[in-house]
Amino acid sequence: MILALLAPLQALSQQLGVPQRAILTISSDRLFSESAFGRRVIDEIEADGAVLAAENERIIAQLSKEERELTARRAGMEPAAFRALADAFDAKVQSHRESQKAKLDALAARTDEARGAFLEMVQPVLARLMQETGAGVILERSNVFFSANATDITDLAISRIDAAIGDGKGLENRDTE
Repeated sequence: MILALLAPLQALSQQLGVPQRAILTISSDRLFSESAFGRRVIDEIEADGAVLAAENERIIAQLSKEERELTARRAGMEPAAFRALADAFDAKVQSHRESQKAKLDALAARTDEARGAFLEMVQPVLARLMQETGAGVILERSNVFFSANATDITDLAISRIDAAIGDGKGLENRDTE
């Protein structure tokens, strides 16, 4: 009797392009990078990375000029006075290096935070896909040794996620507002 009731649901799911499988696979990397949300985040971080790279190049050029000037002044200076200037310059270089590394680390952290927020936001979409397919589990595709391509729902999940959250602009910080 229950099977008779479920048959129309299974037929409808199959007509909608949803595979009927107990185990599904998904590529979480593709899920993020090919979704509208992931593309937006990646584009923003790449743009910020380009700004950081340009800033880094400007700093390097400035420090190189200062180093050349300091080297040119060396001949006419007392060794102790030069050492003091050289030590101050080295400290400045180290400070800039640490500052730039901190900015680069912050970009990486933003990517990780965005991935975490994304995975939280898409859970309802993935849960609905599991219900529609009768699946009990979704496995990371890269961790599966061998499977039929029919178990991979990455493309379907991306289209559903894009429909549900779009590029996610403004959704990431809803909990903190």
